[in-house]
Order: sequence, then structure tokens, then C-alpha cells
Amino acid sequence: MKTPHLSAGGWLPAPPPSLTAVQKYWLFRPGALTAGLRQLGQVRLRVLAEYPEGAQSDEALALRLAPGAAVWVREVLMSVDGVDSVVARSLTPLAASHAMWQGMRRLRTRPLADMLYHDSSVRRSRFVCRRLASPVPFHRTAEDVSQASRRLGAAGILARRSVFWRQGQPLLVAEGFLPAFWDLARVLHDVR
Repeated sequence: MKTPHLSAGGWLPAPPPSLTAVQKYWLFRPGALTAGLRQLGQVRLRVLAEYPEGAQSDEALALRLAPGAAVWVREVLMSVDGVDSVVARSLTPLAASHAMWQGMRRLRTRPLADMLYHDSSVRRSRFVCRRLASPVPFHRTAEDVSQASRRLGAAGILARRSVFWRQGQPLLVAEGFLPAFWDLARVLHDVR
């Protein structure tokens, strides 16, 4: 599904040429990210926060909502073999979190993929990517997680996002790859 709104605010429809082949692969890898992470090792998901808020301008545009519209947010951290690897932020209109996307409120420590890839009515937009920076809404969460693991690095955090649609209701999913993730990903890439 084509979603031109996704590439607003510095999000790019293609990876910058300066990225490595491994980075380009993971930023635009189709399918469930969790399945890909499981190829690297044991995946553990920790819910960082779930809460309602007003949609930030960048995310509102991607969701085709008015800035400030009520949304439900879920932020998680995924680790692979104990290494903090991916921080993710998912959001949907607050009303949809009680209806079409109500499953995201009941996932607990299960990945979002558990509800997205078993329903043939769900459609996903194309990916866009960028380096996270302020004022991207989940930059602060990703930065806090990175500082907690003491490995932010000069390169920052590469992220991707896409929108899932079910019966006209959007669910935005943004995933930031933490610096330690790239060491794990390189190992798998070198084995192939």
C-alpha cells in the first residue's frame, strides 16, 4: 500500500547509500521483525510503557490524523540473547485501540506480530527509514534505552516505520535498531 504521508518529517523511502548492506537489509526486511530477530537468538520482549496521548505532528501525518488526536501508544524493548537490540513504538487512534486494534492492549509481553500476521485483511504500507533525532516522537525513548545500556554511539539509532491498515484503521509501527544490534546482525550476515 502506498502511503506518501509516511515519508514526511525526514523519513526516507529508500536507505541512504552510506549505509552498509546489513543495515539496508534490516531496515527494509519484509515480514515480521520478531521472526528475523529469532534467527539471531532468543528474543525477549519487555513493555516499557502503554498510554494514551495526543498524536505528535509527525506520527499524525503518517496515520492521516489531525495533530493532537487521541492515540494509544505501546513502547517495547526487544533483546536478543540478553542484548538490548530494538526499541519499538506502536500507536493507533484511541478509539481503534478499543475496537479494530483492541488486541494491542492485551499483548502484554507478546510481540505485535502475533496479531498482525495472522489476519489476511491487514495490509502494510511500504517502509521508510531515518536516523532518529529530536523531535521524532520516540527518539527520547530510544535514547533513554541506549543510555541505560551505555552504547548510544556516534551513529545514533537507525529506525524504520510502516503503517498497518485494517478496515480503514491505521496502526503505526516504528522500530529503532540499537547500536548493539548491528554486531549481532553482522554475525548472521557473515555466516550466510
